[in-house]
This record gives sequence, C-alpha cells and structure tokens, in this order.
Amino acid sequence: MTVLMCGCVMAAASPGEARSLHHWDQASSVTADAIAALALGVPLIKSDEAGMAQAGLSMVAGTGTAFALKSLVHERRPDGSDRHSFPSGHSSFSFAAAASLENRYGWQAGLPAFALASFVGVARVEAKRHHWYDVAAGAVIGSASGFLLTHRANRPVDISAWGGGSGGGLALTARF
Repeated sequence: MTVLMCGCVMAAASPGEARSLHHWDQASSVTADAIAALALGVPLIKSDEAGMAQAGLSMVAGTGTAFALKSLVHERRPDGSDRHSFPSGHSSFSFAAAASLENRYGWQAGLPAFALASFVGVARVEAKRHHWYDVAAGAVIGSASGFLLTHRANRPVDISAWGGGSGGGLALTARF
C-alpha cells in the first residue's frame, strides 16, 4: 500500500512535469503532504493509535523546531523573497514523517518515505526556496524528532526521549 501511494506521488511530482520554479515549489508541498498522510494513515489503517500520536508529535516537534530557528536565523532565500530560508520547514516536516514511519514500522515503510522526503528537499532547492544547507538542516531536525519521539511497534525493549519544563531524559521500557 505504501509503495503504491509513493509511486503515485512520485509520478505526479516528477521533474519532467516540474519545469518552472512554481512547479517545483508545488511538487514539494504536495509530496510533503503525501508523506504526512502516510505517516498518519498507516497507523490509522493498522489501528495503531500510539503510532499515529507519535507520528503527529514528531511532525509537530520537527516543524516547530524549524520555525523557531527561522525566527532566530535570518537567512535570505535564494529567490530573495524573504529571510526565512534556514532551516527548511518542508524538509523538517517530511523527514520527521519519514523517520517516524521507519522507526515504527521498519525499512519497508521508511525507505519509500525517505525517498519522498529526499525529493521534497531537492524540489525546495530547485524551486530556489532554500539553499542545500537549509534542506540538510531540516532533514537532520526532522529525522531527529522522528527517531527520538517514535518507537517500534511491539518491541519488547524500548528507549524513548522525554522532556518537560523541569528537565528531560531517556526512558527505558521493557515488556515481559
């Protein structure tokens, strides 16, 4: 199912169709939304409420971190439109969804999702909305949030990150 959806998105957002900057921009947005739909849809189909919550939290945390950094770092976009280039929010969002799928369901779900997330990053650079390093930073932020806030389904031993106003750390959970 995941592979079929990924193939449809890749066909709809292929570089052959994206000849102008606007098309690259549009292709990146459509693909990012498709990855988010996968990250939330796969757990929904599997009746995995915890997986859906973890994917949602990962995407919110990754995107929130990216937008917080945008307000601190005033990097001009390659197209000169504004100073909100660093880091790429689209990449952070997409890689958080992909990492969540990878961490929760394994490489079979993660590999196509990371391929789509990589396309989002390339499309953001081709659209002149981001520099390559904006995309790389977004990918790191998103991947970190996906891997830290999601854990494998039905794993007997799990380590997860937690945090709050008074601190944070790692939690070890074991099922016997």
